[in-house]
Amino acid sequence: MTRIGITGHSDLTTATSDLVYRALTDLLVPFDDVTGVTCLARGADQVFARAVLDAGGTLEVVLPARDYRDAKVKPDNRAEFDALLGRAAAVKYAPFEVSNREAYMAASEILVGGVDRLIAVWDGRPASGHGGTGDVVIHARRENVPVDVVWPTGSARG
Repeated sequence: MTRIGITGHSDLTTATSDLVYRALTDLLVPFDDVTGVTCLARGADQVFARAVLDAGGTLEVVLPARDYRDAKVKPDNRAEFDALLGRAAAVKYAPFEVSNREAYMAASEILVGGVDRLIAVWDGRPASGHGGTGDVVIHARRENVPVDVVWPTGSARG
């Protein structure tokens, strides 16, 4: 079994989400038995979760804090979040009660510590705040976790 984690932008355009889904699907093809590990944020994390499940893989979720769903998942994304969370084989929480940048980074560190490789849906720019995609990529590389960057031609953030 191969354990693959995801980090990536939450503000993908709809067209970019479609491009990323196809790229992730292609990346997952060589893996017969994959477990996808995600923090399940809107955007790249949820696109990855769907790609893993559609490929017949297992989904595990690491949430940043106990209040994450109620405090951070916007109403227009709750149905998707809940559906994907309901399909997770395991759900873990970072040791925080309240969602904040520190909790996001802690959850990503837990994720990176439990995977064989990381996929980053990333435009290559530095993180806009502590715990952003760029920070997670730096952390994974420091931990010698292989990182596959996915940013298909034509991708954009909304």
